[in-house]
Amino acid sequence: MSVVHRLTAGWLVDHLSFINQCGYEICDSLAYPGGVTSTGDCHATSTFTATFSLRDGPIPRPGDAVERESKTPKMRYVFREEFFDVSKPHIAAAPVEQLCCEVSLTEKRKRKYVFNQGEVDALEYHSKIRKFIWEGTLHLVQEGLKSGFLHCSTAELDCRKSVAPGHIGCGLAELCEMAKQFPAVNESDHQAVHVLDDETSVPEQDLLSCVMENSSNCAKIVVLMGQKYLVPPKSSFLLSDISCLQPLLNYKKRYDVIVIDPPWENKSVKRSNRYSHLSSWQIKQIPVPALAAPNCLVVTWVTNRQKHLRFVKDELYPHWSVKTLAEWHWVKITRAGEFVLPLDSLHKKPYEVLVLGRVQGDVKEALRKSEDVLPIPEHKLIVSVPCSLHSHKPPLTGVLAEFIKPDVECLELFARNLQPGWTSWGNEVLKFQHIDYFIPLQNE
Repeated sequence: MSVVHRLTAGWLVDHLSFINQCGYEICDSLAYPGGVTSTGDCHATSTFTATFSLRDGPIPRPGDAVERESKTPKMRYVFREEFFDVSKPHIAAAPVEQLCCEVSLTEKRKRKYVFNQGEVDALEYHSKIRKFIWEGTLHLVQEGLKSGFLHCSTAELDCRKSVAPGHIGCGLAELCEMAKQFPAVNESDHQAVHVLDDETSVPEQDLLSCVMENSSNCAKIVVLMGQKYLVPPKSSFLLSDISCLQPLLNYKKRYDVIVIDPPWENKSVKRSNRYSHLSSWQIKQIPVPALAAPNCLVVTWVTNRQKHLRFVKDELYPHWSVKTLAEWHWVKITRAGEFVLPLDSLHKKPYEVLVLGRVQGDVKEALRKSEDVLPIPEHKLIVSVPCSLHSHKPPLTGVLAEFIKPDVECLELFARNLQPGWTSWGNEVLKFQHIDYFIPLQNE
């Protein structure tokens, strides 16, 4: 699984390994030009076969046992390792800066700079959590160094040509915008779910107007605008923007876990126009209550702006009838175990915040759902080497396993990649599933 070490402070997670545990395997006939292009049942010779038993063992998801078809030669696809080649910090910090105490650091800064209210709030928050992040990360890194997962002197990866992320795939967000110009679909005549079977190519209008479901134990290929995307087994997705969520509601699933990664509004996003953002009002309109099962665990990724953190805890969660339970932190490190940015950087921090809460509702149902699972702890760290691709968050499947029952339905909103056993939605939901993010390895 993706969890390499688990300590009281949290988890050291192998993000790359988690992706490759999906075991994307493809028959040789599909791997070369002129090959068969069918993606039918996994017992045919022209399909992916997904296996969940690579170096770290199976993904802890129920029903993920997969039959193996060993006689057909296959090409296995793995995610490009260079996207996790973080061998040095983005900005190096002097040891004394990392070890200075919170009070003297704050006083020093106040003498040198004039802070606005947002920066003052951020400094106060950082001073409260700094010791926990520093000590917890140190302990997890020490375990990673002992086991050999992390290396003090990291060898450079083989020289490989990295595909420029901006040149991969078609414009998914733009395609979702264009979809609004498609002729209106009659809900009564249109299917709510399209099950991926023998055809790899799905008409754009169908793909953008209903949930795509891979219910088999095999991975599939979806071709969209001439581009190939890998769809893991036991997964489903809806490619749309926030104005076209009805197909997800028509899917009629209620989810026990909902992970949300909103495109928060900020100045750098406005300047770059790299991706769209939503206002707080728009985020509140997401129909989480209609999607959530009783006692649903809601996890929201939050930027380090205190304005957004207060909004989630004081406005968003109460609006959705969600009770805040905990704040966890994702800490980004290099392969040598250093923070990717100085812990006390005035601008960007080497950590991001997750706010966890539970939907409030039927007390009896909530008690039944909470049997045999641990209560959510108030503070935990998820420590990992980050992906260099923008907003490719670490997987939460392994770290949440002990706090949820097996056989639960999981949903990710504003997703940019897919996971086995999850439903995913977003206007770039297939972005990191593009086949060019993977490299082929010939199975022996």
